[in-house]
Amino acid sequence: MNINTIVQRLRKRVLRKVYQLSFLQNQSEQNYLAATEKHSCFLPAISTNDLILVETIKREGVAITSLDALSITSTEKMLQAAQNLMPKIPRNVCGDKRKYVVHATAEQMLANPEIFLWGLQERLLNIVEHYIGLPVAYHGAYFRRDLANQVERKSRLWHIDTEDRKILKIIVYLHNIDEDGGPFQYIPQYLTDIVAKSLKYKYGYISQKRMRTALPPSYWKSCHGNAGTVIFAATASVFHRGKIPTKSDRFTIFFDYTSRQPKYPFYCNSSLIRDNLLSLASNFYEQQKQCVFWL
Repeated sequence: MNINTIVQRLRKRVLRKVYQLSFLQNQSEQNYLAATEKHSCFLPAISTNDLILVETIKREGVAITSLDALSITSTEKMLQAAQNLMPKIPRNVCGDKRKYVVHATAEQMLANPEIFLWGLQERLLNIVEHYIGLPVAYHGAYFRRDLANQVERKSRLWHIDTEDRKILKIIVYLHNIDEDGGPFQYIPQYLTDIVAKSLKYKYGYISQKRMRTALPPSYWKSCHGNAGTVIFAATASVFHRGKIPTKSDRFTIFFDYTSRQPKYPFYCNSSLIRDNLLSLASNFYEQQKQCVFWL
């Protein structure tokens, strides 16, 4: 780990402690509640089906649909770009035995902009805005190859995301994923609240062994699905993890969203640096620009 990484981690820890000071936290919560109440009058119109999707996310913490059901016009271009990119993501991890995922590089994502742009489609942004209740910040697309190995760390451990009060991730399966393929797993929202209290959970990662002591695996939900399955996951509201794939590597795309007033803004990063985003900006309309250049 280089010195810059260490400094950044220490900085974020200090900032988190500052943000958790009671008088600052109370003011932040008051501002958040006032902002959501004010914005409720300005939420975009969405279809009945999309409203049902949002209500499912709010109730369960996860909603599952498909690319076919969403019927977004740019999906075919996105999938073609994804198919082109899959064989270019190497499995070689340079002998690092702790490595469990390989991401597409910024250069690869810029060469296939249809993937990033899919996450900015108006219908998706409107669904996200209805769930979050505030103007949306889009943090980009993450093209992942999760390796079929026994490494149990980070996103393979149970956790709740803390960057914002409400976070939505849209996960697209690029091939059929069953129980051995490393499905996205979660604990329903009502049980997450109980488990979090039982474990005195604040933030960080929980091992599978420890989670078993708090909640039997029979209550853990696995999201199985064919290629084209789409998962809307409220990752700040439910315990979740990517189960370790054992049969073959798992290929997915994650599209990440928060509000533009995140609880801990210093934890919010874009999948692309600003110069890369500017190179794509000619393809953005005004709403998309606001979602991308929100800082």
